[in-house]
Amino acid sequence: MNPLLKEIRHNPLLWLLAFVPVVFAAHTLTPEAHTLLFVLSVLAIVPLAVLLSHATESVAAKTGDAVGGLLNATLGNLTELIIALAALRAGQYGLVKASIAGAIVTNSLFMLGASFLLGGLKHHVQEYNRGNARLQAGLLFLATIALLMPSAVSGADPTAGSAVTDRLSVSLSVLLIAAYGLGLLFTLKTHREFFGGADHAETGEAPWPMGLALATLAGVTILVALVSEVFIESVQQAAVAFGMTPAFVGFVVVALVGAAAEMASAFAGARKNRLDLSVGIALGSSAQIALFVAPVLVLLSYLIGPAPMNLQFWPGAVVMMLIATMTVSLVTNSGRSAWFVGVLVLLVYLIFAMTLYLLPPQVP
Repeated sequence: MNPLLKEIRHNPLLWLLAFVPVVFAAHTLTPEAHTLLFVLSVLAIVPLAVLLSHATESVAAKTGDAVGGLLNATLGNLTELIIALAALRAGQYGLVKASIAGAIVTNSLFMLGASFLLGGLKHHVQEYNRGNARLQAGLLFLATIALLMPSAVSGADPTAGSAVTDRLSVSLSVLLIAAYGLGLLFTLKTHREFFGGADHAETGEAPWPMGLALATLAGVTILVALVSEVFIESVQQAAVAFGMTPAFVGFVVVALVGAAAEMASAFAGARKNRLDLSVGIALGSSAQIALFVAPVLVLLSYLIGPAPMNLQFWPGAVVMMLIATMTVSLVTNSGRSAWFVGVLVLLVYLIFAMTLYLLPPQVP
């Protein structure tokens, strides 16, 4: 525990951990104070994200950036999955779909672009494994095509009822989960030699012991999930107070807060010139949401939802996911980045966010 306590003493951001019990106390005593709970939950998620970042870096130092990025993406998406399950049980399918689409776009554009920018401001040019980035972008493109099909079928044939869309969504969900599993087999087993991280200079910081790092990952993930539930309960009412629309909340706010832990790890890796870790987290998380989280939610809706959920997104979301995938494919093709590349990627994300804020689409 000494490395953990030392990190808390020397990092002022971790002093915000005091807000974690405050959130739970406020939620118990004043559950109707939605704006207060919204602010407190955001303040509590920030230090938890920093802890998760440090623990993931310690694991990645021993397992390699590819496995470390996958582990961080998985733990970060576990929080988003828990948030989506709560909305799924309540039948808020519009919020679920907005958060799925928003998470894919946010992780692939905002997280990747900010990593390129923050790393490029400190390092003139950074390199990363081009093969891994291209594979993740290819998986993401596959998932985007699958998510496009239900909307395309519904638009091309108005006589196609919800039963046809539901059956197509279930079939596509099984295919996407199978593709994700085969992708893991390909990158971590049969062809793992092609997906290792580039060699980087050591930072001189001693990583945490593996036992402490894994225990911190597990504990912090649980706390992030609990705080995120409070956040979701309060965000809709707080959004009204701040003048935000439901579409903007689901696509931007929920996605940014849900990915806070992953972002902390990705940004820290970029600043330490470990861009393979950052790219692995950003693209791996996007691909995992599209290929695994979204299909699992469709299948679970038959068990815990009031009605089956399908993969039919509103047209604007499909277009943004497709453009995000194409942008990622273009900027990661060279395996090198600089700060201006990050600016360009961030500008694409800001165009989407501005459009949603001013002209929110009708979420189905």
